[in-house]
Amino acid sequence: MQIVKSITAREFFRIYPEIKKKYFWGGKLWTQSYFVETIGNANEETIRKYVQNQLTELDQKEIHSDQLDLF
Repeated sequence: MQIVKSITAREFFRIYPEIKKKYFWGGKLWTQSYFVETIGNANEETIRKYVQNQLTELDQKEIHSDQLDLF
């Protein structure tokens, strides 16, 4: 999964370099987590919920980015 995320991020930022500079201050397109499900059990709603949760996680990181990280 890490290889897929790495390749897609590299290509995305190659095609849209201005987005990386403007929105991705850490240069990271993906979070560390990932979701794997067989196509037979994953419907569109499951995938949409996962993507929305990832967006929420990114929003939370942005909100708290000025706080000291103690970990």
